[in-house]
Amino acid sequence: MAERGRAAERRGRVSYHAGLSAEEVVARHYAGRGARPVETRWRGEAGELDLVLRDGDGLIVVEVKAARSHAGAAAALSPRQAARILSAGAEYLGGQPLGQLTPVRFDLAVVDRSGRVEVIENALGW
Repeated sequence: MAERGRAAERRGRVSYHAGLSAEEVVARHYAGRGARPVETRWRGEAGELDLVLRDGDGLIVVEVKAARSHAGAAAALSPRQAARILSAGAEYLGGQPLGQLTPVRFDLAVVDRSGRVEVIENALGW
């Protein structure tokens, strides 16, 4: 039983570090398009936002998913998780000078095993 717990702990650490790496790759991808990071792993009462970036006058909230393939990563976003991200995003916007009037879009960035990034803009709507 103890071995099973250690194996689960190792998998958790590997997943955590893979997630950090994917977020860094995605942040660089957006930086190449002119967006600059404002927050990474922002946590509020409603949940966590992987990345918040400034793009001109607006913000981009990005959910990052990593998997063996882009399709697998995109499929990993559940409706429940999407709702949590939108709630956390609304909470984050509440702290902005324009509040809910802040121009924002919610993207999904998927990273495959080889580190290729695909961005689905406005994936969560708003």
